[in-house]
Amino acid sequence: MKKWLGGVLMGSFIVILILRYNVMFKNPFSNNTLRQRIFVNTTDPRLKWVQQPTVSPAIQSPEAVNQVVVADELVSGLFLDRNFSSEVQSSLFTWNEMKHIVNYSKGLPNALEAVREARIAWDNLMDIVAKKQQIEVNESSVDHKGKQCPYFLSKMDTKDFGDKGYKLRIPCGLIQGSAITIIGIPNGLSGSFRIDLTGESVPEEPNPPIVLHYNVRLQGDKVTEDPVIVQNTWTTAQDWGEEERCPSRNNKKVDDLKQCSEKVGKRDNRTRSKPYFPFKLGYLSVMTLRVGEEGFHMTVDGKQITSFTYREGLEPWLVNEVRIFGDMNLTSVLASGLPTSEDLEHIDDLDALRTVPLPLHRPLDLFIGVFSTANNFKRRMAVRRTWMQYPAVKSGTVAVRFFVGLHKNQIVNEELWSEIKTYGDIQLMPFVDYYGLITWKTIAICIFGTEAVSAKYVMKTDDDAFVRVDEVLGTISKENVKHGLLYGLINYDAQPHRNADSKWYISPEEYPEKTYPPWAHGPGYVVSNDIAKAVYTKHKEGSLRMIKLEDVAMGIWIAEMKKEGFKVYYKDEKRVYNEGCNDGFVVAHYQSPREMLCLWQKLQAEGVAKCCN
Repeated sequence: MKKWLGGVLMGSFIVILILRYNVMFKNPFSNNTLRQRIFVNTTDPRLKWVQQPTVSPAIQSPEAVNQVVVADELVSGLFLDRNFSSEVQSSLFTWNEMKHIVNYSKGLPNALEAVREARIAWDNLMDIVAKKQQIEVNESSVDHKGKQCPYFLSKMDTKDFGDKGYKLRIPCGLIQGSAITIIGIPNGLSGSFRIDLTGESVPEEPNPPIVLHYNVRLQGDKVTEDPVIVQNTWTTAQDWGEEERCPSRNNKKVDDLKQCSEKVGKRDNRTRSKPYFPFKLGYLSVMTLRVGEEGFHMTVDGKQITSFTYREGLEPWLVNEVRIFGDMNLTSVLASGLPTSEDLEHIDDLDALRTVPLPLHRPLDLFIGVFSTANNFKRRMAVRRTWMQYPAVKSGTVAVRFFVGLHKNQIVNEELWSEIKTYGDIQLMPFVDYYGLITWKTIAICIFGTEAVSAKYVMKTDDDAFVRVDEVLGTISKENVKHGLLYGLINYDAQPHRNADSKWYISPEEYPEKTYPPWAHGPGYVVSNDIAKAVYTKHKEGSLRMIKLEDVAMGIWIAEMKKEGFKVYYKDEKRVYNEGCNDGFVVAHYQSPREMLCLWQKLQAEGVAKCCN
């Protein structure tokens, strides 16, 4: 399972929507390639208010029965007919089939907000696309210099740091591996300062969300007279969250690092020195804030000091600005490891990286859906250059597609749009890509694997996972299980995490049972066509039980199918490594783009699966 957490939308209200307007379809395919036109019957009366529909007990909420919402304002415009090229039409195949996802808002944090934000992002993107088409600007003549996502940013002009603080814009968000280094001297009367990582501003909200508030209080505060570091988040809807303080006795870990280092606040009794604190008034500090898998990590002068778990709906891709305030004589601010897209004009092997067009209902041995987020450009390129080069993929017996939601940052969406047109291997999702909505992507993968193509088996993986396609094909062929198959690293005895501090917290309201049915870990699992088809059918019926842990959700769905008469076969594959790489792997998780390329080179040179780290 991935390790991000989502958020609660619209306070304590849970709203389940249904779209009542009719969706009409022309013959969506031509020239024997995957295409689908998407549009709404604009002659229907505009729907103003939608009452709570009658839905299955699995997704109905008593609190939502009397709630109403302007549904057409939420989703209209997302499914309008547009004059797209065949490559773009192919990338929107699942888009149209996902038009009822708003019915599945219960149990998925930020669900309705993500669709609303997608409408804004989509309209803005379409305006830009239309303007480019109108002025007939050739792709080769477009100046992308101001729109590229830079890998590195630096600012060393201290004159920019005034009474109102300093701001460094992050054009395309942060990704795992990004780092922000701040060099300065705490000064003034107190030496206290704060660093805020802020997200995109919303038109109707005056202040942007704070993804991380890092506050150094050298003179203490109302709670203590000793120096203290306070970490928190802020949103308009939920105000300040629960603050995390350092020094602290909290033993919680983030990416296996303590939330607060034991060094902080510790006194050396032998020398009778003052308790250790990483910042001192008048002394230079080198602070590096790194983006990990589970949270942010701050090192000061080379020592790990604090860690902070990502909170619901406040993920690093959302960050668009670093703000520094307070008593700080700032020397420099640097941001590195930022997401950056490829310069298409300088890719020598571009033709080899483009996907093979697929005709509708193309028979496949295996379809692989890859979870990715919009600004993970480098990860997708690493997948294209490595395991997507397997002969089975290049010949068309196996197909691979990335499932990517929209971004709140328009620059990222423009770069993503260019990527869609160039490679033809992205399925765009009609929602903004919060982690809590990955279960929607699982549904989308099942839809594509059974409705767009006709795959015997459907696989889900992540863009930081290396998949040995030949081994997956060989194993499922050897098992020769054509129906009811779940293949992967099976967990048979997992229980819901009831601790709210857990990365995988699930409340009793979300899932009241004491144990989960068998499920396969998310970095790589395969289901047979009948299971994927049943997921799609239940999606249309509105009867899927939603949970934000997508791999667990698949296990729950399969268990419910089993109760309905499906004969299910669980194939446990120990060579799927969900927390790294071991020699002989079938799937290796948490691999950086550089490690992905190294693994591929080793396979090509030695013919064996050896790890690079």
